[in-house]
Amino acid sequence: MLNSALLLARKSNSKRDEVICLTFLALTYRRLNNPKEFNNYAEQAYKISAQTSDQRAKAYAYMVMGNLKSYFDDNTAALNYQLKANTLFERYKNYALCAQICADISYSFSLSSDDRVEKYVREAMKYAKQSSDPESILHARLAMGSYLTGLTDKDQNNISLWKNSVKFLKQTADFSSQNDTRIPSKSNIAISHLNLAALLIRRPKLMDEKLFIRQLDTAIAISKKYGVKATYRNSLGLRGKYLLYQGEYSKAKQLFLDGVAYQLGLPYKDHEILAQFYSSLKEVAARQNDYSSYYLYDQSFSKYNRLTYDETMQRNLQLAEIKFESAEKIRKIKHLENEKLLQEKNKDLGYVISLILLVIVIFIFISFYYRKRFYQKQADNLKQQQINDQLKLNLLEKDSLENLLAKLSLERRFLQSQMDPHFIFNCLANIQSIILKDNRTKALTYLNKFAKLTRETLYHSRKESVTLEEETENLKNYVELQQLRLNHSFDYRFEFADELNMYEKIPPLLLQPLVENAIEHGLKPLTQRKGNLIITFAKKTAEQVLICVIKDNGIGMEASQKDKNKHNHDPLAIKIIDERLALYEKNGSDRLIPHFSKQSSDKGCTITINIPIL
Repeated sequence: MLNSALLLARKSNSKRDEVICLTFLALTYRRLNNPKEFNNYAEQAYKISAQTSDQRAKAYAYMVMGNLKSYFDDNTAALNYQLKANTLFERYKNYALCAQICADISYSFSLSSDDRVEKYVREAMKYAKQSSDPESILHARLAMGSYLTGLTDKDQNNISLWKNSVKFLKQTADFSSQNDTRIPSKSNIAISHLNLAALLIRRPKLMDEKLFIRQLDTAIAISKKYGVKATYRNSLGLRGKYLLYQGEYSKAKQLFLDGVAYQLGLPYKDHEILAQFYSSLKEVAARQNDYSSYYLYDQSFSKYNRLTYDETMQRNLQLAEIKFESAEKIRKIKHLENEKLLQEKNKDLGYVISLILLVIVIFIFISFYYRKRFYQKQADNLKQQQINDQLKLNLLEKDSLENLLAKLSLERRFLQSQMDPHFIFNCLANIQSIILKDNRTKALTYLNKFAKLTRETLYHSRKESVTLEEETENLKNYVELQQLRLNHSFDYRFEFADELNMYEKIPPLLLQPLVENAIEHGLKPLTQRKGNLIITFAKKTAEQVLICVIKDNGIGMEASQKDKNKHNHDPLAIKIIDERLALYEKNGSDRLIPHFSKQSSDKGCTITINIPIL
């Protein structure tokens, strides 16, 4: 049937169906213990899957390659293929096959890692539950039962573990009986009953004998009904062990002999099973003190035990031969593919060389034809370009010199406004006064602030932009030094809107002159109340503008203006800020131009400035 399906898939040119048919053919030959055909069909499936982008085809190919590598005891490669198959089947929600793959992976780790066995049997149980497929559920439960049986064998004193394992295997056997019509693999149904019986006989003093007999009878009935010979043979062995435990040596001996006869009557010889039957017969003879029979059984046991070893060696040699043939086949295929690729490259290279020669000839002809015209035209263009370049250079030099002079003048005046000599002298005088009062800690603190302010002012003056955090930190140092100079005659605080990003870039040193005006001309003249300075920041996101409001409770702009007129004060800092904003307007005409707004009364002054975010 599978061969017919394979022919139909090839006829319809369906790569996916072809891979699936080859996969099931390979697995069939594995069950028939034919490694050569198993290897042949598995490699065909994998090779064809590489020729298509169909992910389902690749999933089946990975699954069968995982089985193949597991059969050859290459567990690392097997796990790699099985996990790839599991990932793809999970993507397509084929949870039934995911459950079977995880169960198969758990068997691979049965001799090495209990933790990994547990991990994959639980994965198998999870996928089986999602699939609602009785066949997959039984497959996963058999894997879990095998894991639990292994744990009870390793911890034989743990009666509670044995009882829980018996309970789980009984639930598995009941499940298989309830769903026998929906489970195609009848051998797995019989195995579920045999596994429970095998676990019960491990604790003969604790087991439920009726349950044991019922499981054996059910397994034998299923084996006879569906012709499952292996489970029938194993049932004979388990019943014989039970009778041996009961002391019914003659009946046990007859069952073991029936098992030997049944195995010898099968078309294939399982020497390991025969050795186990003869080992059981030796035990019966020893208990009956029948030493002549013991000697005969021991000879048969040794014979089949040796044959089992020879068979294992032969199987290993056969597998090694298959591996070698497979590697040699891959090498030859790769060699042929390389030769074909080389021939195609040589052929393509001939076409490319011919085309290149043709292009070169055409290019030489065209270049020779246009060469004279080109050079003449180039000479004329070069002469005209030299004249134009000279004119542009003259204009550019003039413009650059004017801009440079304007910028240098503005920077000089700007730096002068930041580093007011009166402020510097007053700060140094105050620090000196603190030192003379022997308050070294305070003097050192403010000296550090003064040094930091001077350094940061010089550093920021050479930068095109600074972060809001850097600008406010520098401004804070300045205000604290002013507090020292004015004997803490005013308080201050900074306020920031929640949406502000302190790493926004703004032009440097715009705010210090405005804060200086607020302190010098608003707060310093106060005599009736303590000064208060509030500096707030917010953001206009749509216009990419930072709004800074500088608010003081000083004497107000009107009273300050009268004092300025008396001292003939020139507002240099405000003029320089206006010029800087005008320069910014020139360099970025597509952006909002910052501007001032002022509000003043005898209770203080508020200045708002829109700062561009760079």
